[in-house]
Amino acid sequence: MITVFGSINMDLIATTERLPKPGETVAGNGFATAAGGKGANQALAARRAGRYVHMAGAVGKDAFAAEALALLDDAGTDLSLIKHVDGPTGTALILVGGDGENMIAVVPGANGQVTPADAETAIGRMNEGDILMLQLEVPVAAVERALSAARAKGVTSILNLAPLIPDAPRLGRLADIVIANETEFERLAGQEGMDAQAREAALVRLHAETGQTLIVTLGADGVIAIRDGAISRAQGLKIEPVDTVGAGDTFCGYFAASLDDGLDFVSALRRAAVAGSLACLEAGAQPSIPLSEEVADRI
Repeated sequence: MITVFGSINMDLIATTERLPKPGETVAGNGFATAAGGKGANQALAARRAGRYVHMAGAVGKDAFAAEALALLDDAGTDLSLIKHVDGPTGTALILVGGDGENMIAVVPGANGQVTPADAETAIGRMNEGDILMLQLEVPVAAVERALSAARAKGVTSILNLAPLIPDAPRLGRLADIVIANETEFERLAGQEGMDAQAREAALVRLHAETGQTLIVTLGADGVIAIRDGAISRAQGLKIEPVDTVGAGDTFCGYFAASLDDGLDFVSALRRAAVAGSLACLEAGAQPSIPLSEEVADRI
């Protein structure tokens, strides 16, 4: 079983010919809403990959709450660990200019009310050998408690080091498996501007220090990882991306699901990389997450 402990958002997306300057008003030419939040995205990916998933987090008592949970609910995700709190559901206000540049303001809302006690409750529902998936869009204290409780119970923890908050390197040391993009991994390793050779050397060094499984996603260049002293690589698909939003979350959810399904490590990396590629072929974080059979057809 997989439990995802993390954020649940509604994305409010407006498009304009160009982004406004400070104090300026510009006319918009499009508007859409979409369910989001890294936690919810990863939970939906794991569920669409075919595994049983609990989502643990918080939404507000507002009109956005039901919409933020709709795709998770439709997919059959267990939502019993989601609490409804006073105040707004987390929101991301996204303004996209005609050249593709964007401005984003994220309001944590209910995500900011996720507590260490919620972490204890979520882990209390898990069994030894289950998988816990976390990100960094809920309070640090809650993430830290979840990681420590998982270790004490024999639950395998997977931490996605996103967004890149100041506590990310410290929290990263507490997880069994760490998933990071290139920038996040550089912060974890304490070394900027790595080329491929330096990145591999840093993976070997950190793995020797911690014994952790470390995974670095490289966009179109696939993924490199280290586990049990061995370096592994996997490639996604050769595609022309439409929208890369949510590709990383899709990778994380599919990777967790693949481990939970008993796949070997390299096969799990490959399946997750293919799923992440397919998520780039449609707009939107959650609508673009592929179903298990779509991924199987491309492996």
